[in-house]
Amino acid sequence: MDWNIELVMTLRALLSAALGAVIGYEREGHGGDAGIRTYAAVSLGACIFGLVSSHIPGTDQARIAAGVVTGVGFLGAGVILREQGRIAGLTTAATVWATASVGLAISFGMYVLGTLTAVIIFFLLSIHHLTLWKRLKGKRAKEEGD
Repeated sequence: MDWNIELVMTLRALLSAALGAVIGYEREGHGGDAGIRTYAAVSLGACIFGLVSSHIPGTDQARIAAGVVTGVGFLGAGVILREQGRIAGLTTAATVWATASVGLAISFGMYVLGTLTAVIIFFLLSIHHLTLWKRLKGKRAKEEGD
């Protein structure tokens, strides 16, 4: 394999792990079930599977990507719990799954899409802690209680 290709692949892996870590930083900072290491590992793993699939002759890249989606879906399913009639862990499961898409996008050279997806996931996790969001959620709870 060409060293230039290896360097590009390494940079993709590092970017993927960094973007996953940023998403995990938000979760860890607010006591989420998964944190920096989990999200970085999911993004990095998805990226590496994508990179490997794109550089092995005769490998179906779509099949490998589908395998990542399915595998991470099972990982997320393990995070979902039912506690006292309530379901917990859905956000963690969904964002772990979405973070895998960041890694796959970066592995296929879609830097803008992967980065934008990471920013959107981070934003979605962050709005939960905004005052406006808490007011809207409180208003909805009052309406449901009436």
